[in-house]
Amino acid sequence: MSTGGTGRAEPDRGDAGGVRTALAGLTTRGRSFLAAGIAAAVCAYVLGQSDLLRVGLLLAVLPLLCAAVLYRTRYRVAGSRRLSPARVPAAGEARVHLRMDNVSRLPTGLLMLQDRVPYVLGPRPRFVLDRVEPGGRREVSYRVRSDLRGRYPLGPLQLRLTDPFGMCELTRSFSTYDTLTVIPRTEPLTPVRFSGEAKGYGDGRRRSLALAGEDDVIPRGYRYGDDLRRVHWRSTARYGELMVRREEQPRRSRCTVLLDTRAIGYEGAGPDSAFEWAVSGTASVLTHLLEQGFSVRLLTDGGTSVPGEGADGFAGSGPDSADAAGLMMDTLAVIDHSDGTGLSRAYDSLRGGNEGLLVAFLGDLDEEQAAVVAKMRQRSGGALAFVLDPDAWLWETTGASAPGSRQEERLRMLREAGWTALGVPRGASLNELWRQADRERSGLTGVGGEAL
Repeated sequence: MSTGGTGRAEPDRGDAGGVRTALAGLTTRGRSFLAAGIAAAVCAYVLGQSDLLRVGLLLAVLPLLCAAVLYRTRYRVAGSRRLSPARVPAAGEARVHLRMDNVSRLPTGLLMLQDRVPYVLGPRPRFVLDRVEPGGRREVSYRVRSDLRGRYPLGPLQLRLTDPFGMCELTRSFSTYDTLTVIPRTEPLTPVRFSGEAKGYGDGRRRSLALAGEDDVIPRGYRYGDDLRRVHWRSTARYGELMVRREEQPRRSRCTVLLDTRAIGYEGAGPDSAFEWAVSGTASVLTHLLEQGFSVRLLTDGGTSVPGEGADGFAGSGPDSADAAGLMMDTLAVIDHSDGTGLSRAYDSLRGGNEGLLVAFLGDLDEEQAAVVAKMRQRSGGALAFVLDPDAWLWETTGASAPGSRQEERLRMLREAGWTALGVPRGASLNELWRQADRERSGLTGVGGEAL
């Protein structure tokens, strides 16, 4: 949940423009009274009718007096906003709770409460609040929903004040606002283990030091707090100082998820486009592997990753795993097409060493880029690619000419390089493709593509 700031509602303009602000707030009724009063006063002066002059002055002074009193009114009103939740998946709903507290000793008049909301989240909510007693509060709420990923500001909150006669309306605003983050939709994935993964992929943790015998122990110097039962007496006698056995260090299974964001690799736009499917698939795989205890890393075609990510990515277990997932989802919420034309930067980012399992969501590939992706397999313990052919997606959407064998040629190149490569048709279920990839890695898929 997210809570907005509180404070007193202030006028939209400074005191220097007080007269102009007050006159601009006159309603149609107030302007009519003012015009009628001026006309009556002019007629009274021309006709010499003092009684008509009094009526004209009354009609003209009433809206001006209401505007002056309303502008000088200083309601001490505190407002707050709470989002539940502050991070919502695309097509999901979030509820916004507004709370107004009258912290002054005077009751308020009729208030109109309005919150500024981007048009993609729905219409701008408006609420009418009756008289709020001193120390009283009013609570209202509304829902927002978006089919598009992104970060959307909510606020600032506005109060519209009116006088009892309806002559003038003035708007006062709070200065704080909140942000609603719409993250990609995720699909639950079946826990599987891809067979044949020899580097950095498995169900559990692996030991980096195998204590096969007493001679294999690598000792280190004693540190305050070490258990004396781990003292290695042979090394202590050899080095002349207290030495202890080094603890076994677990090595976490690692995975890099590569998202191709090149604009030339995708066609179409909107929630059902190929690019949005790739972003949603990336979010699903990242979430799934974090839950499985992997150290995961998000990589784009430009070679960039999530800000704050460590050298080995984010750890999937521990107290910070939820924060790691939130950072990755926030990054994917605002990710967009890049202007790049190749995947060489991503390949350079993988040159540092073994990346464990490599999962890639790729757009359209020409022969050169397919060769670059094929070389990435050499830097991973296992490689899985989901290739989205834009021609296939447009063909199923617009009824254009059927896609040719270009994608099959690219898939064949990746498979020959050791990738488990799958084409992604429009509307495909990621979980079904995930399970199909597991069957292919296990050698359970026949030549025709059907499970044996």
